[in-house]
Amino acid sequence: MNVSSALNILSLVASRYFAFWVLLAAIIGLLRPSTFGVFLPHVSLLLGVIMFGMGMTLRIEDFREILVRPKEVAVGVVAQYTIMPLLAYGIAEAFRLPGELAVGVVLLGACPGGTASNVITYLARGDVALSVAMTTASTLISPVMTPLITLLLAGAWAPVPAGDLFVSAVKIVLFPVLLGLLAHLCFEEAASRWVAVLPLVSVATIVAVVGAIIGANADQILSAAYTIFAVVILHNLLGLLLGYGAASALGTTEPKKRAIAVEVGMQNSGLAAALAMAHFNPVAAIPGAIFSVWHNISGPILATWWTRRDDRRKMRI
Repeated sequence: MNVSSALNILSLVASRYFAFWVLLAAIIGLLRPSTFGVFLPHVSLLLGVIMFGMGMTLRIEDFREILVRPKEVAVGVVAQYTIMPLLAYGIAEAFRLPGELAVGVVLLGACPGGTASNVITYLARGDVALSVAMTTASTLISPVMTPLITLLLAGAWAPVPAGDLFVSAVKIVLFPVLLGLLAHLCFEEAASRWVAVLPLVSVATIVAVVGAIIGANADQILSAAYTIFAVVILHNLLGLLLGYGAASALGTTEPKKRAIAVEVGMQNSGLAAALAMAHFNPVAAIPGAIFSVWHNISGPILATWWTRRDDRRKMRI
């Protein structure tokens, strides 16, 4: 077996058991906080690596999809940047969260859809092309939308350095994505060979980020575990439900409803954690780190439920 084949197999195993690896990192971070400490100063750089990988997977067709179906993409993106931030604000108020955690929840809600949403949409038999187009669109405008929404909704809890958030988002998200896209266009043959290995890089990087952030905040998480997990789970589940409801109100097809629901409910939690670490109290990164664990559990469960429901309906016909 050559190196390329071995890496491809490792990549497949890493992506197939992604939720397990992230959960394991979270547990290790709680029990042995120093394990991932070496990665803590490099959270932003690590997320940039993931965004570069996302750019490497993009094709011109993905941008064409935005132009071909502007209404559907716009609905998903608008829902993404309204439902999740407003839910975050409402939940933070309802739970009377401390300032640092409240800022972290709002920042999480103000982030674009995560790349994992594309995989979950595929597993759920949703409209994958629409999912990719929405992720691409929401990611590209995130350097403006994320700081602006955070400033408007989180300013009551802490000063929000919107300008610094914009610069960080450009460095962490926009620049690496565009660089990855350029690399794909200029070195298409080489990029195609390495795309299969990107899931391994992404999984390893997210595991390191989650472990590092949870380890750094282990005491705070353990002291308020029920509240933090309740907030994150509620945010995710309501986002999925309201995303599906928003798509249903427009009378779209079932695959499109699923794509929009997943896109709205699954955030780029790594970006939230990285921005929180860079510009706020490290405690503000906790919601993003916990969300990284939870939505990789809830997403596959929802996808499985949808597909089994489809199969049962087919059997009745």
